[in-house]
Order: sequence, then structure tokens, then C-alpha cells
Amino acid sequence: MISFTCDYNEGAHPLILERLVQTNLMQEPGYGDDSFTQSARRRIREATACPRADIFFLGGGTQTNATVIDGLLPHYGAVIAAETGHIAVHESGAVEFCGHKVITLPSHEGKIDAGELRAYLERFYADAAWPHMAHPDMVYLSFPSEYGTLYTRSELSAIRSVCADYQLKLFVDGARLGYGLASPAADLDLPAFAALCDVFYIGGTKVGALCGEAVVFPKGDAPEHFFTIIKQHGALFAKGRLPGLQFDTLFTDGLYLRIAAHAIEQAGRLRAVFERKGIPFYIDSPTNQQFPILTDTQMGKLEGKVAFEIWERLPDGRCVTRFATSWATPPEHIDALAALL
Repeated sequence: MISFTCDYNEGAHPLILERLVQTNLMQEPGYGDDSFTQSARRRIREATACPRADIFFLGGGTQTNATVIDGLLPHYGAVIAAETGHIAVHESGAVEFCGHKVITLPSHEGKIDAGELRAYLERFYADAAWPHMAHPDMVYLSFPSEYGTLYTRSELSAIRSVCADYQLKLFVDGARLGYGLASPAADLDLPAFAALCDVFYIGGTKVGALCGEAVVFPKGDAPEHFFTIIKQHGALFAKGRLPGLQFDTLFTDGLYLRIAAHAIEQAGRLRAVFERKGIPFYIDSPTNQQFPILTDTQMGKLEGKVAFEIWERLPDGRCVTRFATSWATPPEHIDALAALL
């Protein structure tokens, strides 16, 4: 059985495991005061060209989204997301559990449109009853989106402009950030990306780490007592060295983007395999998630040999499936899939 179900099937990059073993018996302070975490922060500040950035390390994506959103929003605040956004669909209502409404806008291949965002806000404030409604105070985006698509520099800038006009925070979920930035279709690098966001996170769990996400406030304006907010959410690592060392390794010698580029390369090969067989795609994704449309017969032929995800059923009975490559996908797995098809 070969698996393309997700991009965290594997454990961690060998260099991370090697450093974990090498440093295992070193005694370091807890809660992020260790030398590895301090080094990781320096490296991320350099990589983002944000020398004043506040950086915090949390365990996983849902935990990070809920903590950041709850930490930045007033108690009456709501967050705007695409109807396909992770916080609106696949996080079990974690944001609502914190007391914040998720307001959804139409999804265009996983993305929201700046014009529709502005139109929604204009309608909101034109309604005399708006004080009776959950107040929009943040926009949440995913980069890449849940469909593997990317915001362009102009699209992200347009959304940034709307947020500035209405005093909304712009928060970007970067669980797969490496795969987005490593795509040839991306016209943003890490410093440009950081310049357009109020807060974002660099995903480690899906891009080579055992676990961990690095939350970045590029301007150094993290909410007061954000450390305490993280602890209130049960998201504070006592052994802060664990995520710190991993990100220190990922941001040494360009490892993070280098291994992300491997996933993009294998995704391109995977796409070509399906295209050669005349199998269509639901969406044109330039990143590591690919969405071929398969019949029940085709899926049956792969059953027991290839693992993948069922994304959604189309009206004609065919299935949108998801095949995800990762930083560790062996080229041989693509070859095996080609042989099976």
C-alpha cells in the first residue's frame, strides 16, 4: 500500500531526528527560553526580513488557529473566512467553542474575493441593526487554500487594503506555507508575504517537523500577555525546546523551502501521470494537493493498493479525490501509481 492521503503521513525530516538525538541530554530551560528556540526565532526573523517580529511556537494547526483568533479578537468579535476555510469546515467548531462566530463568504477555488469582502462589510455597516450582530474584526485566509490554490500578490494586497479600510486584522493560516511559497506559481516570497499580514504561522507539522507551528507577528505587536493566552488554551510547550529545535533546523541552510520544493516536484509528476491517462482534475492546483476526478470503477481498481482521500461526490456520481504529496514522498511511489493506472 502506498499512501497519498495527507502530507503528514511520515514522522520528521532525518536532520531533525538527528539533532533531537544529539541534543537529548542537554539541559535547557522550559517554555521557550531555551537556546534552540532563541536561535529559531532569530532565523525566522532573518528569513521574513522582520527583525522586530514576535514569534511563538504552538503544537498543531487547529490549536494555533483557535488560540490566535481568540487572542486577537474582542469577546464580541467574529472572523470572516471562505466557506471552504479550515476553521469553517474541518476544525469541529473550535473557533465557535471559543465564543467567536465564523462568518463565511463564497469560495472561489478555495479563496475569497476582495470585492466581495468589501461588499459584505458595506452591507454590514449599512444595516442600522449592525450593533445587534457579531462584529467582524478579522479576516482568515489559508495559503495555500484548502484546494491547493494560491493568493497572488495583487489578490492578497487587495484584501489587505479592505482590512485596513475597515480596521480588520488579517490572519493567514500557513499550515502548508512551505508548499505554497515553493510553488513555481507563487509570486510571493516570505518577506513579501509577511509584509501583507498582521499575523500568520509557518506550518511545521505538514512540512517536515514532528509537530509544531511558528506563529509570527511581523511588526512585533503580539497581543499583550499572548504567552498567557497560549497557556490558557493548553497550547504552551513545557519542553519548548521540541518545536524550537525543529524550526531551528528547518530554517538552517534553506531546508524548509528545499524540502517543500520536493513535494511540489512530486505533485507535478503525479499530475502528469493522471493527465497521460486522460483523467480530469476538479481544480488546477499548483501545490502539493491534487484533485483528480475518478469513477467508482477506477477507485475500485486502486483499492488496497493506493490510499487517497474522497473529497466530494459530484452530481454525476464521480468522485473528487485528493492525492497529497509531502516533503518525504519517494519518487518510486509516483512510478508505482503510474504502473497501476
